[in-house]
Amino acid sequence: MPASRETASAYSAPATAASAVEATHAVTSASPADAATSASGTPRRVIVIGGGPAAHRLTDALHSRDTEHTLSIIVLAEENHRPYDRVALSQRLAGLIDLTLEPTAPWDSERIALRINERATSIDRVAQTVTTEAGVVLEYDELVLATGSSAPIPELPGREHIRVYRTVDDVDALVDELASLTVSLGRTPKVVVAGGGLLGLEAAGGLHKLGAESAIVHSGGWLMSAQLDEGGGQALGRLIVAQGIELHLGTRARTILTNDDNSAMTGLQLGNGREIGANMVVYAIGISPRDELARDAGLTVGSHGGVTIGNDCRTSDTNIWAIGEVASWNDRCVGLVAPANAMAEVVADRLLGGTAEFTTVDDATKLKLSGVDVASFGDALATTPGSLEIVYADPARGLYQKLVMTDDAKTLLGGIFVGDATPYSALRPMVGRELSSEPAAYLSAAGAEAPAGDELPDDALVCSCNMVSVGEVRSAVRGDEHSEACTELGALKVCTRAGTQCGSCVPLVKKILEAELTASGQTVSHALCEHFELSRQELFESVRVLGLTSSDEIFSRFGTGRGCDVCKPAVGSILASQNTAYILDAGRGTLQDTNDRAMANMQKDGTYSVVPRIPGGEITPTKLAVIAKVALDFDLYTKITGGQRIDLFGARLEQLPDIWRILVDAGFESGQAYGKALRNVKSCVGSTWCRFGVQDAVGLAIRLELRYRGLRAPHKFKFGVSGCARECAEARAKDVGIIASDNGWNMYVGGNGGFQPAHGQLLATDLDEETLIKYIDRYMMYYIRTADRMQRTARWMEDLEGGLDHVRDVVVNDSLGLAAELEQAMLAHVDNYEDEWAATLADPERLRRFRSFVNAPTEPDPSIALVTERDQIRPATPAERASSSTVLLSGSRIPVRKE
Repeated sequence: MPASRETASAYSAPATAASAVEATHAVTSASPADAATSASGTPRRVIVIGGGPAAHRLTDALHSRDTEHTLSIIVLAEENHRPYDRVALSQRLAGLIDLTLEPTAPWDSERIALRINERATSIDRVAQTVTTEAGVVLEYDELVLATGSSAPIPELPGREHIRVYRTVDDVDALVDELASLTVSLGRTPKVVVAGGGLLGLEAAGGLHKLGAESAIVHSGGWLMSAQLDEGGGQALGRLIVAQGIELHLGTRARTILTNDDNSAMTGLQLGNGREIGANMVVYAIGISPRDELARDAGLTVGSHGGVTIGNDCRTSDTNIWAIGEVASWNDRCVGLVAPANAMAEVVADRLLGGTAEFTTVDDATKLKLSGVDVASFGDALATTPGSLEIVYADPARGLYQKLVMTDDAKTLLGGIFVGDATPYSALRPMVGRELSSEPAAYLSAAGAEAPAGDELPDDALVCSCNMVSVGEVRSAVRGDEHSEACTELGALKVCTRAGTQCGSCVPLVKKILEAELTASGQTVSHALCEHFELSRQELFESVRVLGLTSSDEIFSRFGTGRGCDVCKPAVGSILASQNTAYILDAGRGTLQDTNDRAMANMQKDGTYSVVPRIPGGEITPTKLAVIAKVALDFDLYTKITGGQRIDLFGARLEQLPDIWRILVDAGFESGQAYGKALRNVKSCVGSTWCRFGVQDAVGLAIRLELRYRGLRAPHKFKFGVSGCARECAEARAKDVGIIASDNGWNMYVGGNGGFQPAHGQLLATDLDEETLIKYIDRYMMYYIRTADRMQRTARWMEDLEGGLDHVRDVVVNDSLGLAAELEQAMLAHVDNYEDEWAATLADPERLRRFRSFVNAPTEPDPSIALVTERDQIRPATPAERASSSTVLLSGSRIPVRKE
């Protein structure tokens, strides 16, 4: 078919493309024939080849800045989607969510035509035309290459079985194939991901969450070796392995192993000689710039591929530009959002007569990989001569934090954070600047706090993806005669673009917003999330006053949309705190996390732990015998916990009802080890036996545990009771600590262990038991009503104006007149308490939740592998899983290696 010729002043989409657009996104490819012209006449014709994030950023910049209508633009996107956020592909893996980039206004402009599902096949630099796969020839005055990159696949035997993780269609295909494999195999498929970088870890983590048995093969000696040093990579590796993902480091795949007729893969042979089983292999080993069009057109390319550009992002042809992953600047192609956006801004400025330049690559990264925070920025690998490295490493907690400083330890050069990336957002803008404190003071893992947003200079970059400075955010919050003040986070993100791409800078943007509002005397919004304008405290009171009992009522009355992982658990907690209805009934199950839905704690290998309640640590020999029998009958690992309870590990989901039926019949209750509720009341032996005890610590501990069991709160909480001042129960490390005196009980509040430990503070002294319980009722209900979501009692008291003094006024002096109301609310909980597992066992419908597989309710999960150690079971390591010495445990399908 002969090619048809179009000019950029008349380019409505061909019928085939238009129908595809209509079927997917209902995009209108408006002809720019009616576009206004510049003062010089006809608009200049700009063609953008590529429909990814870089093309979107360029088009949006031109749409907003070309106020004189000097340009008409065609965007050729070969995918059947509008430009979407590739950074968020892992979210697509978790569910079919829309990743379309905002704003979408450019696609409705008469001056811009987006042609999806239309691939450019050639460039004629002499005629200044682009030919598409449909045979259409388009004329241009300026051409921008934004073709991005592809996922490289090596030449090795069996490569036809390799899958990639690069586009939305790739991700959707992986999800479908994984589901198909699960059905055809009748078991959990094993997926091997080649590549231990950003994309590889995202793919492995996402597929693992979908139920696959995941493994990673990486040529480097540690994960993310391009962004992390060995310490950070090793820390990340430990965290990834702890989630059940195997690692094979320092080697590559050499051969794809298949069955006899080559219809399906069975495994991989690695460069180190090992063979590992696999039903699917996904390659994510980096990027290959899509520079075929440029090469064919005779443009200069880099030594490692990519179209060579200068600081103006112009190629070797003065009318052709390149941006994003296809552009080779200083002989380097970068697969990150921030440099692509910066290049797009430079080209937009140049096309409109500016002189902007691209002068540096910001390769800072921050993301949550498989639930693990990872970040690196600046000179993370300390390549600067004479640089110093300040490191905090805690392997037991999976933490690694490093700052790279100049040789005088004053100027920040870069950093790495694994396990806790809290300081990243505030420190990254400080690269190249002197820190006001000792470097170690900025490492949160060591107990420090990064500088607040209002301490940053105006010219510091807060959002590298969109090149937004701290000063721009502050100006947007203040507003001026030309623009309204942006006083809410959502509006601030829209008007500045900060936080709209990868989202890692949102916490810092929020800090700056709150600091500016506070400085100007305005009220700071404490909205729960984007779906609720109310804070948690306001929402709690609204639900209480109106007597709402379902999430549907709450979302209908106060929220928007379907909720998120921030507000849904908060709503569930609020409902559970105010009524004692079964936690998973009436749609409340969808609000809970995995542990609450299973009413047990999920462990690293997918099994669960069972924790019966043992009030005050007191247990009869008869009940001990029941626990021992359960552990023997179900072959569970047994551990006495720090909370004076017995934890049974290794139970499969479908076994939980059988285990709990035995325990409930013996008089046990759920120990609430999984919920944001009372965990335990720890006690010493007290005056009953101890010669130093002055009060009955065990008796009080049992009374308190039976009173507050099952009480849902913003966060978990613990009590401790010590029978004398020797403090054997460590009561001052608990949310409520009680220490005996000769005259009664001393009550301490706000103690926390965990990541940020805090000692309890003395609230009242020499209390009799009834007064003590009244004070605890008031304290706990006041905390439940007024704390923020996921806020421990120590942090809540720190945030309260007046701190301990305010709490004392409310709890002891009844300064708010709420004492009777708070006590009554607690009494309602006590009177209506029902053990969750007893209620579950009494209802066959509720028991239906406890199945490993929907179509095989009693079939055990075959992916669980255990070994024996010290006469008990534990999860197998990746190396042990691969051992040929594994055997089936008698009566089950759980592989167990006998030592």
